[in-house]
Amino acid sequence: MNETGEQPRQSPAPGWFICFEGGDGAGKTTQVRLLTEELERRGHSVLVTRQPGGTPLGQQIRDLVLHGDHVAPRAEALLYAADKAHHVDELIRPALDAGTVVLTDRYTDSSIAYQGVGRDLGTDEIRRLQHWAVGGLFPDLTIVLDVTPEVGRERRGDVHDRLEAEADDFHAAVRQAFLDLAARDPERYLVVDAGLPPAEIAARVIDRFDTIWAATPHGRQRPSGSERSGIPSSGERG
Repeated sequence: MNETGEQPRQSPAPGWFICFEGGDGAGKTTQVRLLTEELERRGHSVLVTRQPGGTPLGQQIRDLVLHGDHVAPRAEALLYAADKAHHVDELIRPALDAGTVVLTDRYTDSSIAYQGVGRDLGTDEIRRLQHWAVGGLFPDLTIVLDVTPEVGRERRGDVHDRLEAEADDFHAAVRQAFLDLAARDPERYLVVDAGLPPAEIAARVIDRFDTIWAATPHGRQRPSGSERSGIPSSGERG
């Protein structure tokens, strides 16, 4: 068990589970797309999802917590947990069992950061709630795209959902929460400066994916040289 209280995934499911985290405006959507394109080019089956969302029920919850009227903080935390519980059972676990690479835009760390720290509900309380909701299923790799509140707000422009509209001190606390989570488990996290060019961020993500993949039975079974990245590795960049 690592310092975040998570048990490394020991599931016999052949799929891979990768999560993108970070503040609003960090560029997660772009990086999910770039990684999806690269993995599909290599012949992987990829499922892209997001939280909240990803299922019809999840989309309804998303509309409530991000675009509806005021939601009490504890109710907000419970709604996010409900989304993940349904999402894992209905979408993520079946995909992993089928050998699919699952890429998710946000997962449990977002709830710990936004509700546990940003809403000041307590990281331990929200962590326990989230861990129970997902039944102990955690990503093989979590990529944190690190963005300052100022840059995130500039990128988002004038359109904000309920959480994006919070003040910069809220987003600063959320940012620090992500960095703290990553620092406690550096083997499972990759922190990348979201201000870097998108192609460079994508290359760093692929480098880490390849490193972890090669150390697993999945990677050892891969034919040597058969899946070279279309994105230059760190050693190939000028």
